[in-house]
Amino acid sequence: MQNVWECLRERRSRAKAMAASALALGLAISVSACGGSGNTEEEQVTAAEIEKPATGTLSVFAYEDSVTPEMMKPFQEQNPDLKIKTATFDSNAEAAAKLAAGFEVDVVEVCMDEAKPLTQRNLVRALDTELIPDWDSIVFHDNPDIRQDGEVIMVPLSAGPHGMMYLPSEVPEGVDSFTDLYNPEFKGRTNLESDYALPPMAVTALALGIEDPMNLTHEQIEQVRDYMIEHRDQFRSLSHSDSEVVNLFKSGEVVVSNGGRAVADRLNEEGVPVKWVVPKEGAISWVCGFGITSNAKNLPAAYRLINWQASPESQAIRAKNGYIVTNEKAMSKVPEKYKESADPSMLDHAIPETHPPHFEEWTKAFQQFQTG
Repeated sequence: MQNVWECLRERRSRAKAMAASALALGLAISVSACGGSGNTEEEQVTAAEIEKPATGTLSVFAYEDSVTPEMMKPFQEQNPDLKIKTATFDSNAEAAAKLAAGFEVDVVEVCMDEAKPLTQRNLVRALDTELIPDWDSIVFHDNPDIRQDGEVIMVPLSAGPHGMMYLPSEVPEGVDSFTDLYNPEFKGRTNLESDYALPPMAVTALALGIEDPMNLTHEQIEQVRDYMIEHRDQFRSLSHSDSEVVNLFKSGEVVVSNGGRAVADRLNEEGVPVKWVVPKEGAISWVCGFGITSNAKNLPAAYRLINWQASPESQAIRAKNGYIVTNEKAMSKVPEKYKESADPSMLDHAIPETHPPHFEEWTKAFQQFQTG
């Protein structure tokens, strides 16, 4: 159960491991495009409509781990006369391309750091938060990055912090900063998670004392790139998957790495006692949730699904799957063994991953580091 651009983040690799399980529930999987204009932004839904069990058809387009049987079966039982269709994607860019081509769905999963392809094409509509009972208990509900033109376009439903991990047997003094990625003491025994440009460049920016790593200037992008190239031989590996990180620690090739809490949990479950820490600069964190498409046809069912996934009961399921819950009221329902890793207070000082300006420059700079 592991992680944003083009399916290359901790959450994305975890999601792929769950792809096959979506069939077990018997939900209809549909990926073909259909025509029709659907509803308009002006159409409304009332609280009374949402309170009743939904009927008709609801189409959902999301990452696999948000539409597994475990997440969707209780919702189906609450709405026995509702036909649910699910389709999955590997990135919001892929989702945007299909929606723009005419693929009609009601609900789409939106991630803060990759929402731009959806918002640029006005593919998601403004949400009425008065229709979401748990809204005020949702972490990041007041964050500007879940809004477009001031209107809420997604409800945060899952998150995963990205910090530092180390092997205490080899690093008894521990690590507490992203600067430890570049500590000469660990030269040749350090891994840098390098699925895509955002996490490694953001954590390097924090290591350099840049306080706003999601909004690097042109000069800061060059500064980060040059520093990474200069210290390329610091790293034993530039990993591209959670499994790779696990194997590197298991083999003893690395003793320090950046990465997500879920990777450290997986290592511990497999008998490698790594410790995961929030660096003093603060963790970065991906944040994803559900929005309603601009051509949605079944608004009552769409809101009911969002409300189910935001509920404490559903959020407790996410906690058992290795996520930080986004509904603070869910903690009373989270089993004791998952409370620490699921606690939303871990995000109090986290830096949300958002789509950086000049991201093309980020990508080019990171490629220069990788090949340098």
